[in-house]
Amino acid sequence: MGLFNFKRNKETERFYLLPGQGGAAYRRKQRYIFKWSLLIGLILSVVLGALMAWLNRTPH
Repeated sequence: MGLFNFKRNKETERFYLLPGQGGAAYRRKQRYIFKWSLLIGLILSVVLGALMAWLNRTPH
């Protein structure tokens, strides 16, 4: 037995993939979610920025 000979529990490392949890379909789904999240985040940032600018404008 060496100094760094750790026993690994292989049962905890085991996992099963169901349809849609891996491969090209999964990457496509993640890319779709990422694009929509980015788009919604940008739109929300613009709306909140415009609202804050409108609320902080000086009255004439």
